[in-house]
Amino acid sequence: MNNNWINHPIIIKGDEIELLPLEKEHLEDLFLAASNKEIWELTSVDYSVEEIFYPNLNNAMNDREKGTVYPFVIVHKHSNKIIGTTRFLEIYPNDKKIEIGVTWIMKEYWGTTVNLECKLLLLNYCFETLKTNRVQFRAKENNLRSRKAIEKIGGLFEGILRKDKIELNGEPRNTAFYSILDSDWENAKQSIKKQIKIKACR
Repeated sequence: MNNNWINHPIIIKGDEIELLPLEKEHLEDLFLAASNKEIWELTSVDYSVEEIFYPNLNNAMNDREKGTVYPFVIVHKHSNKIIGTTRFLEIYPNDKKIEIGVTWIMKEYWGTTVNLECKLLLLNYCFETLKTNRVQFRAKENNLRSRKAIEKIGGLFEGILRKDKIELNGEPRNTAFYSILDSDWENAKQSIKKQIKIKACR
């Protein structure tokens, strides 16, 4: 990356998952992970479509070189299987703020500890390594599954930007914005850890 805020490569290890920098050799396995159409029912982009998947992920790797995006693959440690992806975007070192987004995982891992641990690892890196002031999240207004997931990790709802983006079908979409601030982090961290512990005991 062309700034010294995020030093490539980043490898973040948790109990159930590891976050590895996305590389070209990951794309085939990640595309297989994206094949279930149910993942994309509420989203703006369908990454199970080859013509969408490969350009988007290749662009993310190119943008990493510019310092504007940092994409990861999510690896399930026990199976050593790529099960999804996430990324840093809207990276503003001077303002000490960053966004976490474009996160998706295979359906069989929905409702497990995977998303919670993924966000815990990323947020911990943001607040305790990068020393960010603000981490932002956004979701399509009617994507209640994503919005609930953001709220579970302590994301504070900030409002709706009306007609914020144009969908691939040409229709405008409204976007819900959330954030966690450095002053919120300790409470959010403890809450996420508690949720992981509860799910792990089930």
